[in-house]
Amino acid sequence: MPPTTLLPFTTPSTSRKSVNNSSVLINRPAFRLTEKFLLLLVFSGFITLCFGAIFFLPDSSKLLSGVFFHSQQTSISGNGPKLDILSDGREFEGDKLSKIREDHEKALREAKDTLQKLPEEIKQDIKEEKEKVAQDSVNKKEGAPRLPNVVFRKPVGATGREPTDPETRERQAKIKEMMKHAWENYKRHAWGSNELKPLSKQRHSSNLFGNIQGATIVDALDTLYIMGMHDEFKDAKEWIEKNLDFNVHAEISVFEVNIRFVGGLLSAYYLTGEEVFRTKAVELGEKLLPAFNTPTGIPWALLNIKSGIGRNWPWASGGSSILAEFGTLHLEFMHLSQLSGNPVFAEKMMNIRKVLNRLDKPQGLYPNYLNPNSGQWGQHHVSVGGLGDSFYEYLLKAWLMSDKTDEEAQKMYYDAVQAFETHLIRKSNGGLKYIAEWKGGLLEHKMGHLTCFAGGMFALGADGAPEERSGHHMELAAEIARTCHESYDRTATKLGPEAFRFDGGVEAIATRQNEKYYILRPEVIEAYMYMWRLTHDPKYRQWGWEAVQALEKTCRVAAGYSGIRDVYSSQPTHDDVQQSFFLAETLKYLYLLFSDDDLLPLDHWVFNTEAHPLPIIRKDSRAVEKETE
Repeated sequence: MPPTTLLPFTTPSTSRKSVNNSSVLINRPAFRLTEKFLLLLVFSGFITLCFGAIFFLPDSSKLLSGVFFHSQQTSISGNGPKLDILSDGREFEGDKLSKIREDHEKALREAKDTLQKLPEEIKQDIKEEKEKVAQDSVNKKEGAPRLPNVVFRKPVGATGREPTDPETRERQAKIKEMMKHAWENYKRHAWGSNELKPLSKQRHSSNLFGNIQGATIVDALDTLYIMGMHDEFKDAKEWIEKNLDFNVHAEISVFEVNIRFVGGLLSAYYLTGEEVFRTKAVELGEKLLPAFNTPTGIPWALLNIKSGIGRNWPWASGGSSILAEFGTLHLEFMHLSQLSGNPVFAEKMMNIRKVLNRLDKPQGLYPNYLNPNSGQWGQHHVSVGGLGDSFYEYLLKAWLMSDKTDEEAQKMYYDAVQAFETHLIRKSNGGLKYIAEWKGGLLEHKMGHLTCFAGGMFALGADGAPEERSGHHMELAAEIARTCHESYDRTATKLGPEAFRFDGGVEAIATRQNEKYYILRPEVIEAYMYMWRLTHDPKYRQWGWEAVQALEKTCRVAAGYSGIRDVYSSQPTHDDVQQSFFLAETLKYLYLLFSDDDLLPLDHWVFNTEAHPLPIIRKDSRAVEKETE
């Protein structure tokens, strides 16, 4: 689901010795391969000499008994260990002697194996060791993230089987071809910029990212990977290694940068284990932390990541922060703490919880605006769509991602859904259930495209609802998904508007010109994907395929995909922007809709609001895992 706002953090440094003295060797690395080899030869020679003395020199039995072992007062007969009688009458445990011989033979074999290595193999080992030493040196530089040695274990379901059904396999291949078309044109005409203008074939950069570049590259990483587009993924990784720079003097949206950049980098790390993604994610997280420097700890919406100065959107209810922005950081920040070993990210999230739980909620609802200075609600406007949406999504997913141990998030989510049903959810005369918006006690019978994600959310949360309510949650999910499908089906293009209304005899139709556009949004398709995974009702795949056909007919242009200005027009005009979330979300959810359930299974992965998959943090792996030496 498209953007809103996120947060930063600083990682702990591993302890390192340093002495400010030229006569002392500072931070000497471990023995290198050549040194190990020489030591191994010396050690092998020493062992050979010792055993030669033991078995061939005069009185070797005294040398053996006196130097290597203590005498053992055990009878030869009996149940004790088998003993050898030495020439001086003392007894020696035969198993120990056998062990010494085995160790000696093993050392000789290792030396022989090393000598028999091809020169290319030795060079490769030396190269790898040099690279490790060089990376250690980089990590010591001031300002570089200092990360613990986390053991990487590839999560379940990073790749999946090809669908066995021929039609599904063909449709999945079509989605992949759409991804290739979008990606290759971005690379050809806008490589390194944030987004593509597919009609004018130029670069497009939103002010949401300041001077940070490469939004489409980072946003598309995991989609490229799960679709098996390995050459394209390699190009993206190389660009990130060489060009992704967060040292910019510009104002960025904390929410947008978090869900797209931090989320995209974390997901790429968990899918591949490539260290560059973890390092970059933590580095960016640290740079977002100053946004929390407010009297309440509720973060600013906007942050200059060079100066650390933050502020809120000027239009946001008296300088308030926005619920969907400061409430959509939890998933990424918990994983930042998990991967860095620094609890500050998780602490920032839990403080937001404390502030919210301390406040009275009007009618059990969360207003969209909260003043970060006073800690009080702003204008009483409640929406499960824009300005509020992903806050509720992250309450549910925080519980799921915690392996269902975060009971506070669970309660907050189900209490909120109960308040929705009481005050916001209504049914039209035509039988369509929808989620209205609440403004100061009055209902506006309007539902946004962004709100359509709730169909998937209700379905995902049905299993955790009280037993008597589980089936009800799934029914609610199905009804919301149906309403959103109707908003698509009632247009000329078969694509849904930005918002649609239920008043004056109108149902699921946009009545205002500024609500009729479509910007390649994913929320309706997201709901189809979850409904398919959880019910396997074939209509959801059919509805998804209808959306694919509409995208191809209306939004595909020679150099990519573009949004349109009026979904009700038979000849719509394009807006000339290929949004990064089209590659991150819309195409990914379509691909998953036409994939088997073993690709990113829902019992192992949780998707952030930008569709970046993050693994569930299991109960038995709370602590950061470190390699043991």
